[in-house]
Amino acid sequence: MKSNLQRKQLDEKLRAISALQNVQTPVGGWLKAIRTTLGMSLEQLGNKLGVTKQSIQSLEKREKEGSITINSLKETAQALDMKFVYALLPIDGSLEQLVERKAEILAKDIVMRTTQTMALEDQENAQARLKEAIRRT
Repeated sequence: MKSNLQRKQLDEKLRAISALQNVQTPVGGWLKAIRTTLGMSLEQLGNKLGVTKQSIQSLEKREKEGSITINSLKETAQALDMKFVYALLPIDGSLEQLVERKAEILAKDIVMRTTQTMALEDQENAQARLKEAIRRT
């Protein structure tokens, strides 16, 4: 009961940001795109973070490669007067749909194992009965 409520509440939060899943990351990464759009040099951003321009180049490279840390992104965002936000969005559209899909896979597995045993004993179920068993499981 509690997990259902938590899932519904989290689904509401995720629904508010779900449109972001269609946003494409800039070719050079967000850090470089934002820095250059703001007209900020590597050296200027480095000064804000207390690092060298080579460190900023490395930071941008790590973001592009996907090896940057969340803390690095948070710190850099703060230096750019921005807020770092991240989320995990369910590919099924909602957590509820994700749970339903996983439950159906598990139910099919359970029913099909039983069906195989019954087939070996020459007691195989009809397709309609299998679908109903999966739905109820």
